[in-house]
Amino acid sequence: MWDERYSKKEYVYGKTPNEFLKANVESIPKGRVLSLAEGEGRNAVYLAKQGYRVTAVDASLVGIEKGRRLAKENEVEVEFIHADLVNYDLENCQWDAIISIFCPLPSLVRRTLYKKVESGLKAHGVFLLEAYTPDQLKHGTGGGNSIDVMQTKHSLSCELPGLSFQHLVELERNVVEGIYHTGIGAVVQAIAQKI
Repeated sequence: MWDERYSKKEYVYGKTPNEFLKANVESIPKGRVLSLAEGEGRNAVYLAKQGYRVTAVDASLVGIEKGRRLAKENEVEVEFIHADLVNYDLENCQWDAIISIFCPLPSLVRRTLYKKVESGLKAHGVFLLEAYTPDQLKHGTGGGNSIDVMQTKHSLSCELPGLSFQHLVELERNVVEGIYHTGIGAVVQAIAQKI
């Protein structure tokens, strides 16, 4: 599905970074950042331009190739890794920060991944996330139609017990990111630190 989606000539989620990430980039410690399900590279390239050492993981080779082109266009270096997050090894205590921007994973996969996120972060490392909540179904402006891949404040608190949340809110905001995220969206936003 993702190879097909990213095969369009345009960047289907745009070339500019996610607004929540951009507004909160100061909360991300300088150093190594891992971007989960990075897609076409917009967030990874933005972080690289801010001076971070960025590794971007995605299951779509088409998305990764577009990400590489975007990095070259912006004259930054990003390490792109083609891998499925189901079996990607985040390693222990490797990352100053991990970001997850609209990464729709089935809850069973997500819970396993979040254990890896907790162990993969260095001490005081930061996890930054924006995801759709189940209320997004009434808007139909992105995120698909499966509640199982959506998240809430409660699910994040339960699934990331080893992190301390500095910011955890559910809200509705105008999400304009390319052709697939356009309009009012029901989202959860989180910034958490490894205890």
